[in-house]
Amino acid sequence: MPNKPLKRKAPTRYSRGSGTEKPESGLIRLNKFIANAGICSRREADQLIVAGAIKVNGKTVRELGTKISPDDKVQYGEMTIGRERPVYVLLNKPKGFITTTDDPFNRKTVMELVKNACRERIYPVGRLDRNTTGLLLFTNDGEVAKKLTHPSHRIEKLYHVYLDKALKKSDMIRMTEGLELDDGFIRADEVSWVEGAGDKKQVGIRIHSGKNHIVRRIFEHLGYKILRLDRVVFAGLTKKDLPRGRWRFLTQEEVNRLKMLGKR
Repeated sequence: MPNKPLKRKAPTRYSRGSGTEKPESGLIRLNKFIANAGICSRREADQLIVAGAIKVNGKTVRELGTKISPDDKVQYGEMTIGRERPVYVLLNKPKGFITTTDDPFNRKTVMELVKNACRERIYPVGRLDRNTTGLLLFTNDGEVAKKLTHPSHRIEKLYHVYLDKALKKSDMIRMTEGLELDDGFIRADEVSWVEGAGDKKQVGIRIHSGKNHIVRRIFEHLGYKILRLDRVVFAGLTKKDLPRGRWRFLTQEEVNRLKMLGKR
């Protein structure tokens, strides 16, 4: 027999949300609570709730819009979900670190570089391969992480590329007009030689695609070898005043801009 939706009745601390009721002091929507804990996005949290995967104070909750208080015990399976403050850490990744939370071969991971940033559990948003340097964001905000990695939001990235030979103007045009790679069509938003570099081996490429190793694959497709690859802009965030290997917290203004990405 299916579990009945929980309804508010005194002195129950959680309640069913509605579009007309006034906000209740201290209460938070269950899906937002789950997303803030870094479990998943708010939309995915709704799916977990409907599927009966979430319990509040030992009872399965299936009703969307349910609100809870900070004192309620929330469980996903056997795991108790703790309410964490959302944290956003920006790292200027050095070469030689892999983007993973754990490595079975004991290689250096990016988590070592931010281990003292906060007590909350944070995770890298997307990936930079071992030899790629530059901007990497960490957060426990599942909703923001989902937004920054989902292809539909077309998050902008700018890379500084160091090549083994000068980039031809004709190949530059081909990149912006589009190429057919093994996994489909790809087009760069903008490609240019780096001003003041002294040669045409240093290139800037602006791209929205989040496909794996996409920048390396674009240049390799045209017969170039990348000697160094550095991500200098990610979702409007820059490396300004952030030395290699160092991290900083995002400002509230930067966090607000991230949350607004993709909204119309």
